[in-house]
Amino acid sequence: MDDRSRRDAGPGKAISRAKGAPTRREGRLTIQTVAGDADGAERMRSLASVRRAREREREKRKGSGQEQARVAREVVIPDVITVSELANRMAVRGVEIIKFLMRQGVMLKINDVIDNDTAELVATEFGHTVRRVSEADVEEGFIKAEDVDDHLLPRPPVVTVMGHVDHGKTSLLDALRSSDVVSGEHGGITQHIGAYQVRLPDGQAVTFLDTPGHAAFSAMRMRGANVTDIVVLVVAADDGVMPQTIEAINHAKAAGAPIIVAINKIDKPGADPTRVINELLQHEIVVESLGGDTQAIQVSAKEKLGLDDLIEGILLQAEVLDLKANPDRTADGMVIEAKLDRGRGAVSTVLVKRGTLKRGDIVVAGDTFGRVRALLNERGEQLDSAGPSVPVEILGLDGTPSPGEPFAVVENEARARELTDYRVRVKREKTGSPMQGASLADMMARLADKKVSELPLIIKADVQGSAEAIVGSLDKLAHEEVRARIILSGAGAISESDVMLAKGANSPILGFNVRASKQAQALAEREGVEIRYYAIIYDLIDDIKGVLSGMLAPIQRETFLGNAEVLQAFDISKIGRVAGCRVVEGVVRKGARVRIIRQDIVVLELGTLQTLKRFKDEVNEVPSGQECGMAFQGFQDIKAGDTIECFTLEEVRRSL
Repeated sequence: MDDRSRRDAGPGKAISRAKGAPTRREGRLTIQTVAGDADGAERMRSLASVRRAREREREKRKGSGQEQARVAREVVIPDVITVSELANRMAVRGVEIIKFLMRQGVMLKINDVIDNDTAELVATEFGHTVRRVSEADVEEGFIKAEDVDDHLLPRPPVVTVMGHVDHGKTSLLDALRSSDVVSGEHGGITQHIGAYQVRLPDGQAVTFLDTPGHAAFSAMRMRGANVTDIVVLVVAADDGVMPQTIEAINHAKAAGAPIIVAINKIDKPGADPTRVINELLQHEIVVESLGGDTQAIQVSAKEKLGLDDLIEGILLQAEVLDLKANPDRTADGMVIEAKLDRGRGAVSTVLVKRGTLKRGDIVVAGDTFGRVRALLNERGEQLDSAGPSVPVEILGLDGTPSPGEPFAVVENEARARELTDYRVRVKREKTGSPMQGASLADMMARLADKKVSELPLIIKADVQGSAEAIVGSLDKLAHEEVRARIILSGAGAISESDVMLAKGANSPILGFNVRASKQAQALAEREGVEIRYYAIIYDLIDDIKGVLSGMLAPIQRETFLGNAEVLQAFDISKIGRVAGCRVVEGVVRKGARVRIIRQDIVVLELGTLQTLKRFKDEVNEVPSGQECGMAFQGFQDIKAGDTIECFTLEEVRRSL
């Protein structure tokens, strides 16, 4: 039918179709109609309908008890575990555990943490067996077991040089290794541990550790004693046994290390080796010449006298100790020192105790880990490996470990990360807020009672051990009224983040043998942050001690002048109440402080004698036995019979 025929048909009239013409399609276009099933054919079920039917069937089976029994598993439960992790280990949906806990009256989300007791209750209820483990179990196997005798080979002795400051420890070591390290020490004192290996002409080697002698470096000396086989105690022949000498003896005895006494500076005019030997007797050090078992060798580092005897004595002692280690195993040992180098990153000096440390090994030291990228000896030479008793610098750790931390090689990076994550978490918990768990009211009460003035400080040092020594020394300066509060201490150059932290904490930055970067220096100048540089620990401690002493409130010292008795009180216009007095003891002085006592009760504690008259004349002082008139600043309640004490107040500066 053409368009004209349609128009002629008009509205409401049926349109006639030609005979045999196909009927026109009506309704929606669907897959069924295209496939030819539109005429009365049954529609295909949708995928969603099939899923709903299967879900209803599954629920029906659960209700009728036809659900298959769960598989019983052994569930490993640590100290704390999240609900989602517990669900994974039990192979159930997390929502089922949450429903069970809700029935027990505990409302939790999928990522909430539960303790091991609750986790065990849940696992047991679901039909599983439980094996509880501690989080600290990750430490097991970090330092491997002791070696058997079959694999042990002789190793060089580790010798720690100890003694009082300026007794010539580093100079003696320089003479032994024919190098000049002491000239590089600021102020002529060693301020961090140096580790060197001296190789002898006959092929033998001796590892030396040089420890500081200053009192602040006690922790460093203790670390030196803990990793050592033999202690060489250096005592100056012209100075004798001093406080740090005694401390070194105690460290050596605590570590169980044999002592060899090196009496140094025998070339000086006032040298007296016999005096040194006698003073050592007071500390239970009996030398061989007096029938003891301690070697005493006279040396001169400056003139290079007695050095061969000292080396021979060390080798003899090492032979007696029969020092052995297994080089064919994974390496472990101790961190001697750590620092941040601008060009090389974190650099750690380590001493290998057992095994062989190779380039490429994955090392864990404290809460840091990394792959060893380079091994360097004390001369800066690259090494491929380092055996027992060899001190080396290693590059590649992701931070600076604390000196004294044990290190060990682990099998893979996953194990290293597991160990360090656990140690970081434990460290964070230990250094958490001391007020943790206290209520807000308790916290406010403590802050209200707090009367300690604090000096905030940020400390950056060249090595970790120096920063530790500075913090320890400043902690010892703490007083009941003032103390230093260390906001940050670490190794490395002063950075922009340090300056911003100092700005926020309103504290200065103390740089010990380090400098600020150019950007940090410019930022500090803009923000008004003070950066102080030090090269000698004495100067730093003395400066902070002076600042803390200035923060102490001065003492008010009272000096008695005299007593006066009020005979009569007068009211005078334009002046006020005036006391007619007689001085009964000492003198009274104009402008002095007064204390007024009435019937043994103090009515005015710190008044001021404003006016003092003798007859009609103003006078500055009235001696004992004479009468005078007095008026007091801001006080009018004067009565006959009152006693007036006259005294002066003097402020006395205090120091720590």
